[in-house]
Amino acid sequence: MDILLDCLWAFLVGGLLCVIGQVLIDRTKLTPARILVGYVVAGVILTALGLYDYLVDFAGAGAKVPLTGFGYSLAKGVEKAVIDYGLIGALVGGLTATAAGITAAMFFGLLAAFFTKSRKKKL
Repeated sequence: MDILLDCLWAFLVGGLLCVIGQVLIDRTKLTPARILVGYVVAGVILTALGLYDYLVDFAGAGAKVPLTGFGYSLAKGVEKAVIDYGLIGALVGGLTATAAGITAAMFFGLLAAFFTKSRKKKL
């Protein structure tokens, strides 16, 4: 029963984060790129304030998978690297912590490019 409740909370929190993004796309003049960057920055800021940890503990993947979770991973990587390596860790920690996600995004983007055909955008 606990696993079902955990899945429900992950679904609801992740879904709420997606709904907020969709509302921003539909109701504002913000471009999707700005919204995506805003989500990452919000994840970093909420992690720096110590608030995002509570959401991750509560919702698990529902908080880690959206782009705010990427910001969370960046901030946690920098925090750990600064503790381990000092100030130089601020430069390498975020990339080290998110390397697997970045690599997967690049690989699957390349894979999609191989199997799809580009075309001109219809205006």
